[in-house]
Amino acid sequence: MSEEILINVTPVETRVALVENGMLQEAYVERTRNKGIVGNIYKGRVVRVLPGMEAAFVDIGLERAAFIHASDVAELGGDGDSSTPRTVPDIRSLLREGQSIIVQVTKDPIGTKGARLTTHLSIPSRYLVYMPAMSHIGISQRIEDESERKRLREMIQSVARDYELDAGGYIVRTAAESVGEDDIRRDMDYLNRLSTSIMEGARDVQAPGVIYEDLPLFIRTVRDLVRAQTEKIRIDSRESCEKLLVFADRFVEQLREMIEFYPGERPLFDLYSVEDEIQKALSRHVQLKSGGHALIDQTEAMTTIDVNTGAFVGHRNLEETIFKTNLEAARAISRQLRLRNLGGIIIIDFIDMADPEHQRQVLRMLEKMLERDHARTKITGVSELGLVEMTRKRTTESLGQLLCEPCPVCNGRGFLKTPETVCYEIFREIMRVNRAYDVEGLLVMASQSVIDRLLDEDSDNVADLETFIGKTIKFQVELVYSQEQYDVVLL
Repeated sequence: MSEEILINVTPVETRVALVENGMLQEAYVERTRNKGIVGNIYKGRVVRVLPGMEAAFVDIGLERAAFIHASDVAELGGDGDSSTPRTVPDIRSLLREGQSIIVQVTKDPIGTKGARLTTHLSIPSRYLVYMPAMSHIGISQRIEDESERKRLREMIQSVARDYELDAGGYIVRTAAESVGEDDIRRDMDYLNRLSTSIMEGARDVQAPGVIYEDLPLFIRTVRDLVRAQTEKIRIDSRESCEKLLVFADRFVEQLREMIEFYPGERPLFDLYSVEDEIQKALSRHVQLKSGGHALIDQTEAMTTIDVNTGAFVGHRNLEETIFKTNLEAARAISRQLRLRNLGGIIIIDFIDMADPEHQRQVLRMLEKMLERDHARTKITGVSELGLVEMTRKRTTESLGQLLCEPCPVCNGRGFLKTPETVCYEIFREIMRVNRAYDVEGLLVMASQSVIDRLLDEDSDNVADLETFIGKTIKFQVELVYSQEQYDVVLL
């Protein structure tokens, strides 16, 4: 499997596309005026403690106060080892209003929710994540070879003794598989300098204020997304390309040969139809090659996905048709979860399968395809209702939330009242106004479709209403009105 990373940089926006075998799999967007803040470290001030929720709100200088749960607050004097189960203490014993606290953002503000915080700081590099509040070494679960896990653990312990950071703990990232001691030492050197800088900044910054901002998107891409199968990193900004090369020279020298400046006249994203794929990802309808389709609906609580055979009639029998559709849907859904950056609880309603072996194969296909996902996923299996329940780690807004806003016409419902429904609302409003005011006539101002119906299909009802109230009703089309808008004016 070949993989390329495309980076499109403009003065106001940076976009990154992860392309596998010529097909867009993941897309990331960072805007100058609306940058994500996950990974940033702040000195905040506790503004409210909520014992009933075992949580607190912290002012870190954003529009909305951020949220921190008691389980995310390191106890004073504790080692913060998250691998050791512990009882969540009373939030009042950990925080008090007005207290200054050093926190890190783990989730961006999403919708009406503020940012999510933790005091368990984590500082990432290319191969390692340094966690000052931990006391052990963790290895990425995606590194499965036991001998490699043992080699990495012993190497980290050995190299860490040369740095001040040996008081904390480390998580070894997947990218560290098979790397040598020089690469690890270079990473620790970077983490040592960065950690020292953060600690010095924590003393100098006044709350609320930012202590450390994570790297810009185009550099994080090299740090976090590059894998063994990555062949090229193409970027269309010469200035950003030079910064990327400097970063590679300092921390990931072996990636320098992958980085390539793209000077072509044709937009970089057009080469791989990235723009078209992003547009498709904003639709709730996902077309399958067989003729079936999936419908994806994202809500605040969860994302639901419904699979249908659509126009696919198969060639053998119904069960085989359903099985093939579900297999194709599993592949498509895994890609859409990554591309749309859908997170939280996800419910998938595959077409019902009578054969248990078919169910297992569809689940295995979904699990296999999700192994490529950079975000952590967990599939709980098939529920009693035949639904596949899973979770995907959510740290930033989804692609739809980032690029779109609720429709001002339907207020995010996704559908409008019919012209017939609006006409009947107008009739009720006319009756209400007639009882309240003594006027000679009424003027109805509404959209073209509503006025057309009032003068055509409902003309008899309008005539009966005029006779009933004893007043003349006039109509006026307002081109700027949506289908649901109308006004009844007294004459």
